[in-house]
Amino acid sequence: MAYIHVKRIGDKNYYTLRISIRKGNKVITKDLAYLGGDLSKVNIDDLIKKYGKEIRKSFHKIKKVLDSNYYIEKAGKLKPKKDEYFSKKQIIEIEAVKLHYSKEFSKLDELTKEESYEMFIINFAVNTTSMEGNTITFKEAYNLFKEDRAPKKPLRDIYDLVNTKNVIEFLQKEKPEIDSNLIEIIHDLLLENIDNRKGFRNHEIRIFGQPFKPSPAKYVKVDIELLLRWFDENKNKIHPLALATFFHHKFENIHPFSDGNGRTGRVIMNYLLGQAGYPPLIISRIYRQEYLKAMNKADNSLKINLLNIDLAYYTDLINFIYSQFKMSYWDNFLI
Repeated sequence: MAYIHVKRIGDKNYYTLRISIRKGNKVITKDLAYLGGDLSKVNIDDLIKKYGKEIRKSFHKIKKVLDSNYYIEKAGKLKPKKDEYFSKKQIIEIEAVKLHYSKEFSKLDELTKEESYEMFIINFAVNTTSMEGNTITFKEAYNLFKEDRAPKKPLRDIYDLVNTKNVIEFLQKEKPEIDSNLIEIIHDLLLENIDNRKGFRNHEIRIFGQPFKPSPAKYVKVDIELLLRWFDENKNKIHPLALATFFHHKFENIHPFSDGNGRTGRVIMNYLLGQAGYPPLIISRIYRQEYLKAMNKADNSLKINLLNIDLAYYTDLINFIYSQFKMSYWDNFLI
């Protein structure tokens, strides 16, 4: 297996293209090439010409490292504004993603983009629905959407995936403005053939195992309107990734529906990112506990009021969403 090895000397990183080979019970490593201290200057085509055989199986991982570093270097030269919620390093890496998305991915031919985005949607659908207990695997979802082969799973789980795909495609096509009506439409489409309770809830609910208290039923619509007004007032003041994160958390705290709040909230978060010119993200089911823990900690910020932002409680969630944004982009949109 080939990979890029980093060695830190003083305050600088130096890189080599390294290969590891298993011989019996031993793993032998060998440096193939010295890559210098700036990966943004390394050309993947040159590596393929010289070491094509050795790097073939690890090509995508190596390309991810090289491309991300190249765009991090470019984003750093643009000197992005200092941010209240992200460190300088985080902002540069976020803007590197946006830069690659607009300069590379968005300029691919339409068919390649469509195929890549469809794979993203399948991946997103599997991960977001599994947060709520859906057991359909990625392979089963792929067969469902690409080969029309339904898995032997409950119909609810199948509709869960189909509805998620339909909602995302609807938003992509129509590009409606975000308002309370759109929030209800997204929810209704997600719960089609699953739950007949449509519209904002008019009854009280308790979320077992979660410490937060959802908005009282009579305040649900008011709180949604407050949140939307707050979003409107801050969309040119707060970085889009931070703003989408805050919106997502506050929306989940309102918990405006009887069921499907998490799925609805994650779709809306991505829609808000898209409206601001940023790619969507996937919160991986692998990190479900870290996600819930960060969300629960952020709940403390809302003890003052719904719109309060206290970084003592929000920092973990901001850092978590940033890491998922960065990781899911390079895993899903690098061609």
